Amino acid sequence: MFGAIIGDMVGSVYEFDNHRCKDFPLFGGGCYPTDDSIMTIAVAKAILENDGKVEGLSEKTVEWMQKIGRQYPNCGYGGRFYEWMYAGNPHPYNSFGNGAAMRIAACGWAGNSLEEMKRLSYAVTAVTHDHPEGIKGAEATACAIFLARTGSSKDEIRSFIEENYYKLDFTLDEIRPTYEFNETCQKTVPQAIEAFLESESFEDAIRSAISVGGDSDTLAAITGSIAEAFYGIPRDLRKPAIKQFKSGCMAHYPLATAAKDPDLLSIVEQFEKRYQ
Repeated sequence: MFGAIIGDMVGSVYEFDNHRCKDFPLFGGGCYPTDDSIMTIAVAKAILENDGKVEGLSEKTVEWMQKIGRQYPNCGYGGRFYEWMYAGNPHPYNSFGNGAAMRIAACGWAGNSLEEMKRLSYAVTAVTHDHPEGIKGAEATACAIFLARTGSSKDEIRSFIEENYYKLDFTLDEIRPTYEFNETCQKTVPQAIEAFLESESFEDAIRSAISVGGDSDTLAAITGSIAEAFYGIPRDLRKPAIKQFKSGCMAHYPLATAAKDPDLLSIVEQFEKRYQ
């Protein structure tokens, strides 16, 4: 799950200032966790609190996305999600935005089977992104994570995604010159999966995702979530990432960081101890 957070942080400074090559400082320019990280952690907390079960998970997801999300009101939420987060009785709003896929990492780890994982994915996604393309984008990402962590090869993952979700009939080199910012699942998830499939390591996957341009933090968060399941996260990368997470939160969210209610990194640690 921390792979999604690393991708989000690395991409945070390139979302509106795309860098279309792999040569850049990984944690440069004051990068920080955005709404991608905050909601990834909120979903993980919901799964932990619901003991990994599908029944009741939607309610827990609403509870924790609102509880944690309201502590970070300026981290980059979309307009409709922002309204949902503060609603007293929130309802899904037919979204197919890439937010469905950016926060799904925990489901890919918590499911004991592909079918169970799909049910978890639906339960945490449909509370907001109930459009078929939103459900599809989240599920495709979660499936890629599940397959990666359970020993599937890249060829097997590619075949599964193409047979069930998206045609990956392009390369990063082909789309890099013209790919534009897009906040939909259908124009973000395939590109993120392709970035993973073309990568040679966890770090290379993140760099590949950033190099495409577009919605850099979300694209790299999705890629990072899959890459972690396949490669793991190198220890010499994890340490500076944790340091950057803390400093980024202090710089951008001082009130929430001071309150430490809940401590986001402790949620990550609890989730990893149980499911990773």
